[in-house]
Amino acid sequence: MRKLLRSKRGEGYFDAVIIVLVVVMAIALIMAVAPVVSAKIQLDNYADELVREAEISGRIGAETTARAQILSEKTGIFPTINWSRTGKIQINQEFTVTCTYKMDIGFGEFGSFPVTLTAKASGKSEVYHK
Repeated sequence: MRKLLRSKRGEGYFDAVIIVLVVVMAIALIMAVAPVVSAKIQLDNYADELVREAEISGRIGAETTARAQILSEKTGIFPTINWSRTGKIQINQEFTVTCTYKMDIGFGEFGSFPVTLTAKASGKSEVYHK
């Protein structure tokens, strides 16, 4: 009986099982976090595109709203948009946009929790209004 208890045969199997378990958990974590990272990158680009539209048009209104709708259709994200100004913006006046988007991170119903993603962008008007 002592020989059986002191034997090291089969020890490698337990190590292999633990290593496989750790690798699977790491892959699952990466798969849960990757969509959030992708959404953050899309949200940053979303804010930059809105700012560029406002810079070119010289106002925050119908043009930026139309651009936001197009971007939402393309990306599939529908963030809350807050502007520091509205209406016409005179040349070289600064403005900012803040886009916020809530997303769940985790494994479906099990262990998921909401994360708020925020993207800020600022710009200056390129249009002179008489």
